[in-house]
Amino acid sequence: MPVKLDDALAEVRELLLDPGLVRAVAAGRRRGQTPSLVRAELRPVTLKGGPHLQIVTSDGARPHTRNVAGADAGAAVDSLLAEPFGNWHVETGEATVQLRVTKKGDAQVHRATAAREAPDTEHDRAKEYLLDPGDPLFDVIGGNAAKRRQVDAFLRALAATLPEPPARLDVVDLGCGNAYLTFAAHRYLTGLGVDVRIVGVDVREDQRRRNTEVAERLGCADKVRFVAGTIAGAEVDLRPDLVLALHACDTATDEALARAVRWDARWVLAAPCCHHDIAAQLRAQPAPEPYPLITRQGILRERLADVLTDALRAAILRLYGYKVEVVEFVDSKHTPRNLMLRARRADAPPTVEQRAEYASLTTQWGVRPALESLLSSPRE
Repeated sequence: MPVKLDDALAEVRELLLDPGLVRAVAAGRRRGQTPSLVRAELRPVTLKGGPHLQIVTSDGARPHTRNVAGADAGAAVDSLLAEPFGNWHVETGEATVQLRVTKKGDAQVHRATAAREAPDTEHDRAKEYLLDPGDPLFDVIGGNAAKRRQVDAFLRALAATLPEPPARLDVVDLGCGNAYLTFAAHRYLTGLGVDVRIVGVDVREDQRRRNTEVAERLGCADKVRFVAGTIAGAEVDLRPDLVLALHACDTATDEALARAVRWDARWVLAAPCCHHDIAAQLRAQPAPEPYPLITRQGILRERLADVLTDALRAAILRLYGYKVEVVEFVDSKHTPRNLMLRARRADAPPTVEQRAEYASLTTQWGVRPALESLLSSPRE
């Protein structure tokens, strides 16, 4: 039964600021209104200064993370609740509460008893990391537990990709952002005795300057360099053995994969984000039979688009001679964008069956992946 929206949001506020919070996500929009953020995710963390509320927001281009406590946490929560989000999903150690705003502006609230244990927020519990948490890198980029976990997850994926790394390795990180994973890769590979050179690419000039200063502080500016430019067009003065593309938004991931293929890179690690392209194509036409029931609901159509996008990316890479695995990057409780495409050039020509599977899937759904367009037509 619908309830007053203000009353429902007041309940959500109490849960968000309660010590028993496990995780909360706000997304979607109300009828006739558009929030300034695409998504917000909140969860408790324990830092050196004590319990904090970690808030990760996205404007559709890049995520922003902040940790707040006390009055700042209350103010941050109030600011998010003032946004016209259409849905709130809140998990605590005891219950799950889902709030959906109706077309009339009322709230529909569903409550369920939790079937999971409250998380362990102790970030300093003993764990074997591939990069020592005391490494000087964390003194520069910050060393909270969430960042250490992501660094470790990335390095484990890298280690699985390069079980026997070559003596020399050239790497390009496309869409490197603040580059803490770029620097982590350098520290880890250097520790293995690899002579590694890395070029990080980001569209923002201020980010290039900032990352270059970090490289100088870490004493690796001769091996880790940065250029400003787009993923598709930035000038890179080396031909990489390994291409990284971690959380490049939407078709920027396709641009990164296309450059990797054109470079004939031996290895590719890509963690996609924001699958809007195929989702838009699915919205523009009726689903083939017998699948209209799946695409009728927007959230199911979006999840289908996520799966379809990455399945087609993997299929295209296979058509270009790569062996591809789709693996978990970071545990899903830390981020919903937790898949990684891990590709190794096998120089094996595509089989008739692989071509037929790809053609059948794209034809049935009436979609043309951006990666296919960027690499001409792998069906030919």
